[in-house]
Amino acid sequence: MSLSVRDLTVHYGSFAAVKDARQDIADGEVLALLGPSGSGKSTLLRAITGLEPLTSGTVRWDGEDLAGVPVHRREFGLVFQDGQLFPHKDVAANIAFGLRMHDVPRAEHAERVCALLDLVGLRGYERRRVTELSGGQAQRVALARALAPEPRLLLLDEPLSGLDAGLREQLAIDLAALLRRSKITALLVTHDQEEAFTLADRVAVLDDGEIRQEGAVRRVWRQPVDEDVARFLGVTTFVDGEATGGTVRTLLGDVTLPDVEDGAVRLGLRPHGLRVSPDGVEGEVTAVVHRREHVRLVVAPGGDLSTVDAVAPVTADLRPGDRVRLLLDPDGVAQLRN
Repeated sequence: MSLSVRDLTVHYGSFAAVKDARQDIADGEVLALLGPSGSGKSTLLRAITGLEPLTSGTVRWDGEDLAGVPVHRREFGLVFQDGQLFPHKDVAANIAFGLRMHDVPRAEHAERVCALLDLVGLRGYERRRVTELSGGQAQRVALARALAPEPRLLLLDEPLSGLDAGLREQLAIDLAALLRRSKITALLVTHDQEEAFTLADRVAVLDDGEIRQEGAVRRVWRQPVDEDVARFLGVTTFVDGEATGGTVRTLLGDVTLPDVEDGAVRLGLRPHGLRVSPDGVEGEVTAVVHRREHVRLVVAPGGDLSTVDAVAPVTADLRPGDRVRLLLDPDGVAQLRN
């Protein structure tokens, strides 16, 4: 079973929120729509669910055109940022709502609710009021409710963005394990790169209503299609180089990259693409920001380069004006497509 989107366009008046989107999701695959706020990713998801009318294009499931199929008949499960749980119902009743909506016999409700609570790690919460739940627990209940009728496609619209950073990271890991264990076909909307790369098999990067790049997570991360996509994916510095035998020579030193072809190369460096080292290109620290796992620096290497971002160990005692040496780290280097 698979989803196929072709030339999907959504207009709000004269404004095109989504432009000619084309996308396929295979059975058991998780695709993330990744992009900044206002890029059109949530509009695209809502159009696929039937919550937004299409200006043009088609949405098909296993070849069937869904144009005339109402939202509640598409057999899709939906999870939104705020969960949209019923505050006057307990956890079991919220989950069972999805079963009633799909005509699952009442005699099967209790067993199915217990199984779903096991699945999302909330065994024993059946009679807990949803107003007594933490944000992470509430999102787990919303996920269980969406999974209750065994949807053929699960759609998640920024499901973790309302949670604090630590909880969001843990829930993303748990959700990734759940999706893979259950082999659920899913479409995720997020602006968070870490979330997308944790959960998805493939990502589609949207900007200004258009899908700018789509592909396997590692390929998109390592080979952004252009500088705009690269910047969204965390690149802060661009540098030209010359590749020979798998090694690229640049003004910031040499770096060995997988699959690089000989010739002129444009590289994008994320902050951790340059690290403080006993050897390497010398520069002067102009700014220092302490982060949880490292020290982020702005360094002026001189020559033909302006300032660059770099990182140092969290224990480093560095101040503006200090001199440091920087080495390229291939884990933080992207190669822009030619």
